[in-house]
Amino acid sequence: GCIASDRIAALLDRITDVLATFDAVQLSQLYQFWLYVRVKHPNLQDPEAHHQERLRQAYTRTVPRPSQLQRDVSAALHRCGWTHEFEYVTEEGLSLDMAQPASKHGVEVDGPSHYLRDIESGGFSENGATRL
Repeated sequence: GCIASDRIAALLDRITDVLATFDAVQLSQLYQFWLYVRVKHPNLQDPEAHHQERLRQAYTRTVPRPSQLQRDVSAALHRCGWTHEFEYVTEEGLSLDMAQPASKHGVEVDGPSHYLRDIESGGFSENGATRL
């Protein structure tokens, strides 16, 4: 990763001192950061269990709002014979647009709201949430 493991560990150690001052949005963002860190630095020690649960609860309290595009893709996949769960939530609290949990297959539908348009070039780039 672009940040050294020892620096991330030091940051996570210090952040517990100020965690009580974080609002739900900040806790949710920190949870997303922690999920990213777990993938990039699997040997780092997890935060204390009660901190993990508080972060996870902040992240998962958001109610999914599937788009019409997601619904259309789901219906098309069903017509093709790909049975799946719609808005499946993993153990970590991640919401997948469509998933077959037993086979560990998932589909994410990234419509126009997942991208930013550069006014000058007319090109598109992923927004922050999509990039994560």
